[in-house]
Amino acid sequence: MQLEDYFDALAADDIRIKGHRIGIEDLLLLYLDGYSPEEIAARFPSLQLDEIYATLTYYHVRRAEIDAYLARFADWEAQRDQEAATQPEAEVVRQLKAIRAQQRNEQLAV
Repeated sequence: MQLEDYFDALAADDIRIKGHRIGIEDLLLLYLDGYSPEEIAARFPSLQLDEIYATLTYYHVRRAEIDAYLARFADWEAQRDQEAATQPEAEVVRQLKAIRAQQRNEQLAV
C-alpha cells in the first residue's frame, strides 16, 4: 500500500484520512503538541494505529509541504474565529451571556 492511499485530498487545503472525516491537521496538531500515537488513538478511537503512523510518516516525509499546509490551516482558523466574533449574532450572544451572568450574581447576592 502506498502512503498516499491512506488519505483523501478533498481540496488543496483539505486532506482527510481515508474513510473518516478527520483531517490530518487534527492528528498532526496533537502530535506537534507532544501527544504519542497511542494518545492520539485514544482521542480518535475510530482510527487504527496504522492510519496514525501513516499520517505521521506522511508529515515527516513531506515536512516542509505539510508545515505550510498547517500554517494555512491556522490562518484559516484564525480568520474564521475573527469573522465569527464580529458577526452581529455573536454580539447578541455576548450580551445575553453578560445579562445572565449579572442575573446569577444578583441572585447569589440575595
